[in-house]
Amino acid sequence: MPNLADLLTRAAEQHGDRIALKLDDQEVNYAFLDEAASRVAGLLKAKGIVPGDRVGIMLPNVPYFAVVYYGILRAGGVVVPMNVLLKGREVGFYLEDPGAKLLFAWHGFGDAAREGAQKAGAELVLVTPGEFEQLVIAAEPSRQDAERDGDDTAVILYTSGTTGTPKGAELTHDNLRTNCEVTAHTLVQITEDDVILGALPLFHSFGQTCGLNAGVSSGACLTLIPRFDPAKALEIIQRDKVTVFEGVPTMYHAILSVADRERYDVSSLRLCVSGGSAMPVEVMRGFEQAFDCKVLEGYGLSETSPVASFNHPDRERKPGSIGTPIEGVEMRLVDEDGGEVEQGGVGEIAIRGHNVMKGYRDRPDATADVLDADGWFRTGDLATVDEDGYFFIVDRKKDMIIRGGYNVYPREIEEVLYEHPAVSEAAVVGVPDDAMGEEVAAAVVLRSEANAEDIRLFVKDRVAAYKYPRRIWFLDELPKGPTGKILKREIKPPAE
Repeated sequence: MPNLADLLTRAAEQHGDRIALKLDDQEVNYAFLDEAASRVAGLLKAKGIVPGDRVGIMLPNVPYFAVVYYGILRAGGVVVPMNVLLKGREVGFYLEDPGAKLLFAWHGFGDAAREGAQKAGAELVLVTPGEFEQLVIAAEPSRQDAERDGDDTAVILYTSGTTGTPKGAELTHDNLRTNCEVTAHTLVQITEDDVILGALPLFHSFGQTCGLNAGVSSGACLTLIPRFDPAKALEIIQRDKVTVFEGVPTMYHAILSVADRERYDVSSLRLCVSGGSAMPVEVMRGFEQAFDCKVLEGYGLSETSPVASFNHPDRERKPGSIGTPIEGVEMRLVDEDGGEVEQGGVGEIAIRGHNVMKGYRDRPDATADVLDADGWFRTGDLATVDEDGYFFIVDRKKDMIIRGGYNVYPREIEEVLYEHPAVSEAAVVGVPDDAMGEEVAAAVVLRSEANAEDIRLFVKDRVAAYKYPRRIWFLDELPKGPTGKILKREIKPPAE
């Protein structure tokens, strides 16, 4: 059955009594999740939603997210997940652009949801605990998954491009099903006995594929954190005997920085997975040492469902590497003209396989810019590949700094900054410079006392003369997006 909702249908048949979702004291088993999703599907049909119609979800990491997500899919609808922190104008865009007919929104974000739904002419269903249950119970359940083809769109994920309005990546039922099953069975090796920490936002591809869908496809339990807090994460790992932690590098850094982390029993952890952005090697080493648990790093984008490569559990792991392509996926490095780059050279990562999106919705030009006739998707990420086929991210193509004609890759300089004992977090950016075109600059968060000159000399001793940051300034914290990814576009140097 191509419909992605079949993941839940099968899980309910095989694991009905097992706990699918937890939120503190609240527990939802697979049979209940399946029944609730059926009633959401029935509610949608009663409201005139037909297969192919787009429906928005604006919910935090609460069990209702899964209920609504699988309910939309079961009715044959297309899920449009949205960040709960969007403002009314943005909500309007996320509904208008795909032509969404209806929006499920958390009651706590009702004002922005109402404004956006009104702007887009979409119906709003507020999810308020207690009231939502009454609404769903009154609906006639629709227990049959709607017929969908494998290449029909299941989810539209909006990618926040650094320029222009976000683009909706259309991910198919086959894209998402295959990616979650490959992730669950060959990479994270999830079984029904696993407890996964649901700290990643479910509206984001990483949390959705590797947390929710991979967990459901395996009959595992996903224990949720509506808003990431490192001490709370440690508390839940101890309380629920979490076996798998999935997070972005800033989450690992935050957990590592919890003052009394030794008092938590995290011995249940068997595997940690990192993605979303490159993990500094020092953070990985520090975390593994502190928590005695292996961290495996992977790589992918919204457009690739998202997982494309991984440090496979049965192969050598190389710290600092995003690993090798996953089963059924090819990766290569290309130059500006699309020609293959020789081993050892820096090139743009191109990806082809079951995970690559159908295209950007209603944006044929933007699609043609990144997806060629042979199905190769150009990522905009620059990397090298070693003799064993392991890929190492050098930087985002657009983050690369060209200083006096020399290419400087921020990632390399950030790795060195993280080695300085006083540096807690760092982001390297290019700033305009009359003499050099661009100058290398660094925004730094300190964990102990240091001055800019100390740090500058530390880096200067370790990299080529043209690479070290001439400008360094200190912040209390770096700007971060909803998944904890550092937002370089929001880092602006202070006036001289």
